[in-house]
Amino acid sequence: MLRVTLAARLALIGLVGIALVTTVVVAIFYRTTLRENELTRPSPARLDALATLLERTEVGSRQAVLDAVSSPQFAVRIVPSGAPVGGETTPEQQELRETYAAGLAGRPVEIVPPSDHRGSRAFPRLARLMANAIEFRIGLRSGDLLIIDAYTRLPVTPFGLPVGFGAGLFGSIVALLALLVMQRETRPLARLAAAVDRVDLSADPPPLPDARRSAPEIRAVIAAFNRLQGRLAEMLRARMTLVGGIAHDVRTFATRLRLRVEHIPDDAERRRAVADIDDMIRLLDDALLSTRAGAGGLSQEMVELAALLAVDVHDRRVQGAAVDLVADERARATVVLGDRLALRRVFANILDNALAYGHAAHVHMDVTDGAIAVSIDDEGPGIPVDQRETVLEPFHRLEKSRNRATGGAGLGLAVVRSLVEAHGGTIEIGAAPGGGTRVRVTLPVFQPA
Repeated sequence: MLRVTLAARLALIGLVGIALVTTVVVAIFYRTTLRENELTRPSPARLDALATLLERTEVGSRQAVLDAVSSPQFAVRIVPSGAPVGGETTPEQQELRETYAAGLAGRPVEIVPPSDHRGSRAFPRLARLMANAIEFRIGLRSGDLLIIDAYTRLPVTPFGLPVGFGAGLFGSIVALLALLVMQRETRPLARLAAAVDRVDLSADPPPLPDARRSAPEIRAVIAAFNRLQGRLAEMLRARMTLVGGIAHDVRTFATRLRLRVEHIPDDAERRRAVADIDDMIRLLDDALLSTRAGAGGLSQEMVELAALLAVDVHDRRVQGAAVDLVADERARATVVLGDRLALRRVFANILDNALAYGHAAHVHMDVTDGAIAVSIDDEGPGIPVDQRETVLEPFHRLEKSRNRATGGAGLGLAVVRSLVEAHGGTIEIGAAPGGGTRVRVTLPVFQPA
């Protein structure tokens, strides 16, 4: 798709506006001038007087008369007798001929377009139009043919250029200079937009160079952006330090608590307490992973996704869960680049949800268009269409009771989405062919350089 910069758009608007106004003004000016020039054509009386003078002048002296009355706009010459008078004429020329014939005392007259030797060779029609040219052919009583080329030219400057050409040229130069200035002024904005796209708060952000020659407003925006980058990086470092410290301490307390729980004599109470501690640790791990993903702190390694899923599926089948995996040879050989622990957590959360709410998990892998897609279908009641996007939000559950026995805190799919997007992938929730829910995760395939 063609991208037009702000400077180019502003320049284009200005140029189109100038061109439109100039065209309209010039068209009105020349149309009016042409109409006025039609009224300044030689009158029939003038032509009759000239023809009478030449008829009374001896043949040897006629050239002096022709030189006296001729001018660049009124060229007069005589063709010896025997030259034709008639020719093809347009209806307008025929009407004009009748007007002049009435004032020429019965002399034959024809009005035709002039020959091209007075106009431009490249553009003869345009040259005649701009000159408002017309040619009179009058038959003298002596048998000769009087030819008059009348040129009522449009106004021009002392340099021979049309009126308004200088103003148009000046406007074009100003527009070009304005384009160059706007291009220079908006170049820092383009660099700013590129810097925003490259923001990586996991490392020290590189400051955007100061545009010393730009407008004060542009320099202020760049300085504000650099300060914002610094503040965000500092806040993120403090956040990660805080979360890491809390996660370490909570995990230590949870480990101590679990050791004490093992001494509870009642088996049912002990199992419930252990399950609560496991859920707490898992929730903590999910939150920590999601935080690392948002800060760009995930590691990157080549992961065989089919092998990773096969381990998770096997572990659950050993525990008696209804899980199966279908993957062709191409999918089994596919490698993705990402964090192994984060990817395990993505599919573990989806599988656990499918088993908890849909009583089964059918996993299918396929590779299309440089991406590997993993679809996990369950056999549950499905998710309403209007809630398929909201279940990906944090702390949103279809079951509103918040009972730990019927589900977690509502962070599972939210963590999945953040981790998938951190890997450059997408997650979609739809309907399975059997009527349950289908969760489809798409990740880019690793392409070696």
